[in-house]
Amino acid sequence: MFRGSLVALVTPFDSNNRVDYAALKRLIQFHVDSGSDGLVIAGTTGESATLTRAEHAELIFRAAELVDGRIPVIAGTGSNSTAQTIELSQAVGDAGIDAYLIVVPYYNKPVQEGMYRHFTAIADAVDHPIMLYNVPGRTVADLEPETVARLAEHGNIMGIKEATGDIARLAAIQTLVDAQDFCCYSGDDFTVLPFIEQGGHGVVTVSGNVVPAAMAELCRLAAAGEHAAAQAIDERLQPLNTALFVESNPIPVKWAVSEMGLMGPDIRLPLTPFSEQYHEQMRTAMAGAGVSVAPQDV
Repeated sequence: MFRGSLVALVTPFDSNNRVDYAALKRLIQFHVDSGSDGLVIAGTTGESATLTRAEHAELIFRAAELVDGRIPVIAGTGSNSTAQTIELSQAVGDAGIDAYLIVVPYYNKPVQEGMYRHFTAIADAVDHPIMLYNVPGRTVADLEPETVARLAEHGNIMGIKEATGDIARLAAIQTLVDAQDFCCYSGDDFTVLPFIEQGGHGVVTVSGNVVPAAMAELCRLAAAGEHAAAQAIDERLQPLNTALFVESNPIPVKWAVSEMGLMGPDIRLPLTPFSEQYHEQMRTAMAGAGVSVAPQDV
């Protein structure tokens, strides 16, 4: 259904800790102009965990309105409550979105059967397809390939964002699931190239916030089998990938995007501003990736 670079969009806040919709409009236009293949709204990178229920729904509605059908919009509506996930997903179902990104329930540590029932209940209750999101580094619980295969049989579950960073996990899923009917997306910017070359369908990317055109081109070249050209881009982006994860996501990426002049640097507690000790590393990585930085105030 979806291919290529799906950017996990940052959520801009103003100095009063409110969602900055003027900046959101700039960001969305930037990605449409840069060739991003889709946007994930209110995911982990979008600080969904600190949005109120009303903010969460409004952000998805406003983002879909601003995109206006030009590229796919995937709404992050997952939580560790099955009932609350269904309620929010249904509330934004007519926002103009194309799919949902639903994370493995965090904190309450469900067993595999619990995860199977959780995702099945949601898929039964909503009208748009679901992309599963496995990120055990954040959720603790790991959605195992055998459970993914069971869920892939559901007609409303279209794929998975696999964020273990382990290419072997993709191979394990591929042995159990028909890639014709079920899509696999990397959730790890460091391994985008081998993931797609091994048959993955794209990436849900953090780095794409900063280098959308390069990430989209990397995905296109990798899918086309143009390894040398894809590898050249990948090598150029790896220092940026590293810099974007020196502190918890989305702390570094929000600072980087603010340096580009697209939004302010504001972030919500319990996340804190990007540590100054990493600023030079980030600026060097951005320059190496060909990113223009807005002039600094003096």
